[in-house]
Amino acid sequence: MFIWVLLAIIAVIIAGVILIYNRLVAKRLMSDNGWSDITVQLQRRADLIPQIVQTVKAYAKHERDLFIDVIEKRNAALAAGDDTKNRGLRESALARPVGKLIALKEDYPELKAAQNFLDLQNELADTEDKIEMARRFYNGAVREQNVAVQSFPANLLAGIFDFNSRDFFEIEIGERANPVLNFSEE
Repeated sequence: MFIWVLLAIIAVIIAGVILIYNRLVAKRLMSDNGWSDITVQLQRRADLIPQIVQTVKAYAKHERDLFIDVIEKRNAALAAGDDTKNRGLRESALARPVGKLIALKEDYPELKAAQNFLDLQNELADTEDKIEMARRFYNGAVREQNVAVQSFPANLLAGIFDFNSRDFFEIEIGERANPVLNFSEE
C-alpha cells in the first residue's frame, strides 16, 4: 500500500513538472514570436529610411549633416541586433533625426507636393504604428513570461531549465506632426 502512495506522489510531481515546463515553454515562445514581429517592423523601417533620404536629397541638397546622421543612426540600430535594451536605445536615437527629416517638408514646399515623398511618409507612419503594436504585444508576452518565471513553484524549475526573465522593449517613437484644426469660420 505504501508503495502505491509513493508512486502516486511521484506521478503527481512528474505531472506537475511537465505542466510547469510546458507552460514556461509556451511563454518563452510567445515572447520570441513578439520579438520576431518587432524585428520585422524595425527592418521595414530601416529599409524605408534610405528611400526617404534619397527623395529628400533631391529637394534639400544642403541638409547633408542630417542625411549622414540618419544613415549612421540607422546602421547603429541595425547593428544592435537582438539586445532589447541596446536596440531600444539605438532605435530611439534614430527616431529623432528621422522626425527632423520628415519635418523638412515644411521648409521645402516642392517636397511637400512630391507624391513619392508623401507615399514614403505614409508608409513610414504606418510602419511606426506597426512597431508600436508589435512592441505592445512583445511587452505583454514578456510580462507573462516574467510572471511565470518568477512565480512559485515555477521559479524552482525555471532556473534548472534555463528560463529567464526578459527585458521589456522600450523605444521612443519619433515625433509626429499633429494636424492643426481651425474651427473658426472665415
